[in-house]
Amino acid sequence: MDILKVMTDEDLVVSYSNGNNSAFDQLLTRHKTNVYNYIFFIVKNRELAEDIFQETFIKAIVTIKQGRYVETGKFRAWITRIAHNLIIDHFRQEKNENTFSNDEMPLDILNNQAYSDDTIEDVIVKDQIFSDIRKLIEYLPDNQKEVLKMRYYQDLSFKEIADITGVSINTALGRMRYAVLNIRKMAEENQVVLTMM
Repeated sequence: MDILKVMTDEDLVVSYSNGNNSAFDQLLTRHKTNVYNYIFFIVKNRELAEDIFQETFIKAIVTIKQGRYVETGKFRAWITRIAHNLIIDHFRQEKNENTFSNDEMPLDILNNQAYSDDTIEDVIVKDQIFSDIRKLIEYLPDNQKEVLKMRYYQDLSFKEIADITGVSINTALGRMRYAVLNIRKMAEENQVVLTMM
């Protein structure tokens, strides 16, 4: 384990991409404080900062595992750029959700979908989607099912999930990623639509 501490970021990335999960744990340990502080400095909200922090490292895991990491010698800058882009995405989405438009008036909350009740058809479709997702979750391997339920139904952070299940944050993130990928795959194979038309 001590050898990981002296390895460069790039060597750790290579080691992780070759299946050594401890290498990613070392990268996480090495950069988590800087990345979290960077996010928190901008968003100024602990809960939001934690969510973006977790998404940052999920994105890093996926990119490395897919063999798309090419930032030789610049891991810290790369991971910070991922965080930065996720922050921008968050604020862009927030801005879009808070934008009202109407041809005649600059502000018309009466003509905004977000403030209207769903039609009965929308309610039925949403209920069906949630029902389908719950069924698909039951086909997941137990460790993936456990992480997914803790994250989405109990609203636990990945750190809390890792502590409760006795695994590393990296392992918890990986299980969540595979759970989502498996649900998508099962939905496609069974022609289950999981989005509103």
